[in-house]
Amino acid sequence: MNKDLTIGKPETVLWRFCLPLFGSIVFQQLYNIADSLVAGKFIGENALAAVGNSYEITLIFIAFAFGCNMGCSVIVSQMFGAKDYVRLKTTVTTACIFSALLCLMLMVFGILGCDPLLLLIHTPTDLLADSALYLDIYVWGLPFVFFYNIATGIFSALGDSKTPFYFLAVSSTSNIAVDILFVQAFHMGVAGVAWATFLCQGVSCILAVLTVWKRLKQIKISRKPAIFDFDILKKILVIAIPSILQQSFVSVGNIMIQSIINGFGASVMAGYSAAVKLNNLLITSFTTIGNGISNFSAQNLGAHKYERIQAGFKGGLKMIWSLCVPFCLAYICLGKYLLLLFMKQDLTAALLTGRQFLWILAPFYFVVAAKLAADGILRGIGAMQKFMAATFTDLILRVVLAFLLSNLTGSPLGIWCAWPIGWTIAMMLSVTFYRKEYRKLSTLPGSIEKNTGRN
Repeated sequence: MNKDLTIGKPETVLWRFCLPLFGSIVFQQLYNIADSLVAGKFIGENALAAVGNSYEITLIFIAFAFGCNMGCSVIVSQMFGAKDYVRLKTTVTTACIFSALLCLMLMVFGILGCDPLLLLIHTPTDLLADSALYLDIYVWGLPFVFFYNIATGIFSALGDSKTPFYFLAVSSTSNIAVDILFVQAFHMGVAGVAWATFLCQGVSCILAVLTVWKRLKQIKISRKPAIFDFDILKKILVIAIPSILQQSFVSVGNIMIQSIINGFGASVMAGYSAAVKLNNLLITSFTTIGNGISNFSAQNLGAHKYERIQAGFKGGLKMIWSLCVPFCLAYICLGKYLLLLFMKQDLTAALLTGRQFLWILAPFYFVVAAKLAADGILRGIGAMQKFMAATFTDLILRVVLAFLLSNLTGSPLGIWCAWPIGWTIAMMLSVTFYRKEYRKLSTLPGSIEKNTGRN
């Protein structure tokens, strides 16, 4: 069901909209977690390390899909908030055509460039074949990744966060079962893990696209919409390109960090692979709630209800912080047992690596949560330069400090310490930028602050 996010108490509306998004991303992350869990539990330490090593490269492709998602989602949200349904439908078809062309180019790059990229990040020889095999299969499934992201972006833009949750709940749990079937019953190894993800993502993508197409057909319009519009494409790209660059540079930064980690051997790689999956589960959940805040902000921007944007930030921050508490406690107190889910046996070196990583990062999840809530507002109102500045500050600091501190300490411990420093400085920038942008909005026509004389 489509939902107007411009009416109702902002905090309540945001909670009802974002909680299904949170559930969706938890199930989305089960795809990647399941791959590592099955690889480590049923194949071995090297398989866990190989899947984790490949995962950092797959994030580059996901970055482009995420950018298309955000570009389409924010512009559709603005059109929906403004009740401009003709241009809304043109936005959807324009985004689909652009995404298809971009996906095709990335598939060519993936087929030709993944093996050299694995060598570039110093993948150990005994892991190279499995890493390359996993990536080759993943690349052929890129159309499913792209169009599923477009579909979920449209659902979110229309205020529907429940439908993607239902698709993901079924497909991700099915993925775990198919992973185990292919690895245990068919003895397919790492290839079985990759093919299971390919098949389950394909089914969820097709169902999501068909459902969103049916939903759009129910929106009545006065005239036939254009299939493609260059002006709308420019609006999409204003949001999509910074989002793509942000996620791509984060992925490149993670690959550079992975190259440092690879120098410490398979045990450290395996421990990091398990721990970073747990970390990404939470960070990606926060990012998804930030996307929900973007949709909320974009709809209210389109409806000229600027005062609701500040209430959305406060409500979103409260929500993210409330989710931080149980995860932080679980990672600090139960980290060992969570990491053992990915391993056949008690691997001392791998466990120590993973536990150190979680202990150092967990207390700072409250910091990065505040950054991502502020980023959601900046993206939703189109303040992309400021959004990029804060994101790149975080990335550059983390990569540079990872190199410096790992050399200084002679251990992976220095790499883990780079995360909290980058998060803290970037958070201060994002929140400062959000406050400045909101002060600008408060002076625009229709703002309660302007009409009552408040600044």
